[in-house]
Amino acid sequence: MAKNLEQQNTIGYLPDETPSFGKLILFAFQQVLVMFPATVTVALLSGFHVSTAIFASGLATLCFLFITKGKIPLYYGSSFAYIAAVVGITGASFGEVAPDALISQAQFGIICSGVVSIVAGLIVSRFGMKTIEKVLPPTVTGSIALIIGISLAGTAITQAAGYDAVTGMANTNCWIAALVTLIATIIFSVYLKGVWGQLPILLGIVVGYLVSIPLGLVDFSIIMKDGIITAPHFTLPKPNLTAVLAIMPIAIATIPESTAHLFQLDIYINDLAKKKGKPEYKIADKLGLNLIGDGVGDIIASLFGGPGGTNYGENISTMAITKNFSIKMLGMAAILSMMLSFIGPLSNLINTVPSAVINGACIFLFGVIGAQGIAIMINKKVDMFDARNLAVISVSLVIGLGGYYGFPNGNIPIFGIEIPAIASAAIVSIVLNLLLSIGRKDKESEE
Repeated sequence: MAKNLEQQNTIGYLPDETPSFGKLILFAFQQVLVMFPATVTVALLSGFHVSTAIFASGLATLCFLFITKGKIPLYYGSSFAYIAAVVGITGASFGEVAPDALISQAQFGIICSGVVSIVAGLIVSRFGMKTIEKVLPPTVTGSIALIIGISLAGTAITQAAGYDAVTGMANTNCWIAALVTLIATIIFSVYLKGVWGQLPILLGIVVGYLVSIPLGLVDFSIIMKDGIITAPHFTLPKPNLTAVLAIMPIAIATIPESTAHLFQLDIYINDLAKKKGKPEYKIADKLGLNLIGDGVGDIIASLFGGPGGTNYGENISTMAITKNFSIKMLGMAAILSMMLSFIGPLSNLINTVPSAVINGACIFLFGVIGAQGIAIMINKKVDMFDARNLAVISVSLVIGLGGYYGFPNGNIPIFGIEIPAIASAAIVSIVLNLLLSIGRKDKESEE
């Protein structure tokens, strides 16, 4: 009786559950807010059109949910992993939109990257999880998730501080807004219950936004700078060998990232299912389908002029914190994103949310991404006293984090080329794990 009562009182939505319409809109808008800053930032850094990136994010998410048959609750957004390679094609500076011809070339490279993900997904689907776990064991996926979360930490803390790299000074008002947002978000996530307990990120950002207004951090003048209805600027891909060679290999970095995200989801969804007395959701078994969906997302987004991407750790963190994994909620978030790309004032209104406020919440969110990497290794019972595991984890962490923070733009210069630090860590950890597995019997086989 007590157990049944506990199951009834468990708050949260599993993938096949749907909140009421009003709640659905609120939960979806929270996901949009979480996605918005990174997706916009990637567009600004790589020379793509911001409204197109937002539209592509929503459309690619809908396609992902369709391809995966509504079984995997993930949101697709623009990935930082592509920035260095794309900028090498577009030549863009921050906030500068690249010429259509160069964007078109980069689009073709991103589409080829998506094809790599699809091929990887088909291979996984053909040979099964046992095979892929030999290539991407929890020591690799957990480490990559940890690297992604901690590598974003520098961005969160400096943007929260309003740090000016030229003067070396932080902005006191930014710190106030960021800390209020962070504290409010944590308090809401820990102490609020029911529906409000599932909106801590949204509520924390609202509190931070209200505090930012008297601090002079909100610029309302940009709300009406565009027309009411403004169609995104679409471009078509153009075949280019240089772009293919530069961008296509980035899939090597996003595949372990996407795999880590799926394993994180598996842990959190099944924890909620257990508490609600529901059958297990075999999310991790759908890795092949996830990679295919991720590749399709890249292709769809890039067909219209959107940056390359992957499923978003920020949105996964939000789902984990709020215990809301509803597929329909993510579909609604995707639709809202596409609508925002056409409605100038609404898109600009979200843009008035100060960077300090968003990154105040991200101090929490990015930390959760890193913590999920640890959770993967704990859940899979990784032996931290095993020499092979220690070698893979330690080397990948130092390459990923050391490379990201030690070199300009997070790219490691080696043998005359520059490789993104996270991609380098992914490649090294995969290769090192395979080499150290030669001649080694699985513990299961020994048993």
